[in-house]
Amino acid sequence: MRAEILFPEVCNLYGDLQNIYYLKRCCPELEIVETDLKSKPAFLDGDVTLVFMGSTTEQGLQLAADALRPYREAIAEKVDAGQLFLATGNALDILGDAIDSDMVPRIEGLGLLPTQAEYHMMRRHNSYYVGKFGDMDIVGFKSLFGHSHGVGEALFDTVKGVGRDGQEGSGEGFRRGGLMATYLIGPLLILNPPLCKWLLREMGAASDALAFEEAAMDSYQKRVAEFLEPGRSWKY
Repeated sequence: MRAEILFPEVCNLYGDLQNIYYLKRCCPELEIVETDLKSKPAFLDGDVTLVFMGSTTEQGLQLAADALRPYREAIAEKVDAGQLFLATGNALDILGDAIDSDMVPRIEGLGLLPTQAEYHMMRRHNSYYVGKFGDMDIVGFKSLFGHSHGVGEALFDTVKGVGRDGQEGSGEGFRRGGLMATYLIGPLLILNPPLCKWLLREMGAASDALAFEEAAMDSYQKRVAEFLEPGRSWKY
């Protein structure tokens, strides 16, 4: 069983790589493969259970998009066939059609998701988020310069906060085949142990037991209750 981290030299804002390192603590047999910007993604030719790409800077977005663009058709085939691929934070925007910004040149995306991002570099959005993934509560944070405008299946149903388009109550993230993309950071899997357990099962792990499971579940339940407190704003 292998997990591939795409471009860890640039895609690791907000400690996003801890999503994969936590999976490794939960599943010791998981092998981690790190692919740099100059290398072809391993999952395109080999057996990789989960692909991960995390948040990055605006320069990192351009570098990552340029590195993946030659493989976009192969990536589309893989995710449509069920390849598990998790993208968090602004890595989502690389997978859309394009990123338009009021301060940096347009970045052409991979066109895997039917959406286009619009950035306003002097207006950073910071917020809390509560949503649903099936009957599972999902919590997280957002810190970004823009949102996505498009259509397509949402990953999470929003309960409190804004969805992928910056509007209250709209769907958060995107899902296409095995591809799951969300603006949520935290890191996502550490903040949401039920989601982590679900992902371990999807990966075919021998067990969905978590590292520090009792403490993780206790913190998660407290965070859900805290974020849903009546009168508490989703802004921070």
